[in-house]
Amino acid sequence: MKASVEQLQPYVPEQPLAELRRVLGLKKLVRLSANENPYGTSPAVARAVKNWDFNLANRYPDADARELRRAVATKEGVAPEQLVFSVGLDEMIVMVSRTFLAPNDQVLVSGPTFSEYGLHAEIEGARLVTVPTLANDHVDFAGLAAAVNPAVKMVWLCNPNNPTGTVESLAAIEAFVRQVPRETMVLIDEAYLDFVPDAVATTAMQLPAKYDNVVVMRTFSKAYGLANLRIGYAVFAPRYAPTMQAVRLPYNLNSLTQVAALAALKDQAFVAETVRKNAQERSKWLAYFKANGYQFDESAANFIFFAHPRAADLAESLKRNGYLLRTGLRPGWLRLTIGTANDNETLRRLITTFDHPA
Repeated sequence: MKASVEQLQPYVPEQPLAELRRVLGLKKLVRLSANENPYGTSPAVARAVKNWDFNLANRYPDADARELRRAVATKEGVAPEQLVFSVGLDEMIVMVSRTFLAPNDQVLVSGPTFSEYGLHAEIEGARLVTVPTLANDHVDFAGLAAAVNPAVKMVWLCNPNNPTGTVESLAAIEAFVRQVPRETMVLIDEAYLDFVPDAVATTAMQLPAKYDNVVVMRTFSKAYGLANLRIGYAVFAPRYAPTMQAVRLPYNLNSLTQVAALAALKDQAFVAETVRKNAQERSKWLAYFKANGYQFDESAANFIFFAHPRAADLAESLKRNGYLLRTGLRPGWLRLTIGTANDNETLRRLITTFDHPA
């Protein structure tokens, strides 16, 4: 066994809701801890999957996802050969870590951020170096630039960042990229980019064409509502895309996943409605936290990160009342996935009651 994995602390996934309901003795349990789409999935996805020819189930899928590749390339304005598909973005994180890291390398992040970046650095024997966010939880780009040294082989930027929800401008990101040596990879995770008010002006999708060392990642798990079907992709510079295709497992995307993703991509009206509802509900949450004196981060995503003097007790109380929030990301802080209007209204009432019991 590799020494780097002997003491590894694994990523802890969400428990199945049915099992949690049984354990807690609840008829209803709303998971607002995993940043899932509360509005479900486009109806076009169900139709496409049901219409798939199951006589092909004994055949391997299209290993290159040609139809989906063409559709994504057109939408993103990139060359089809720049795209590499993966099982969610989790597999992409595995692939880039395996490809670009060796023992004793360093991986630089702005913390707090998504824990899997550090997990897979550790698996490869690399060392995670965290530069704390600024007081408003935005990225400290000056601090990151100062921490870059010859041992740093990868820098992760999650934009909007998980768990803070804060978003950085394309100008700030590109200015940072210009300060990074070309042999150091800059990986930009845009899993939540769809929720940003000015997403088109914010995305770094065109940077890999300008900088060989930039990779931009997207997922169908969030705004598209396909978390269960596990599909993500990354845009690489032409220099690295062929290598990443060689690293990728063959047939990693099954045919049903490809069909579902293509149908979801074509239904941009569903995505736009999801984004609209999320923005409306997000504004209500931000106003609530501000009016009630909470410390919180200005989110541009589908979740909000906020502090509470009795965070653990509040999370437990909400769970007993049928709502799961994410704990353990920073002492005294909770991450709340923005749910439907009805659930959000109920949740605000529960939080107010917890803070001001009758």
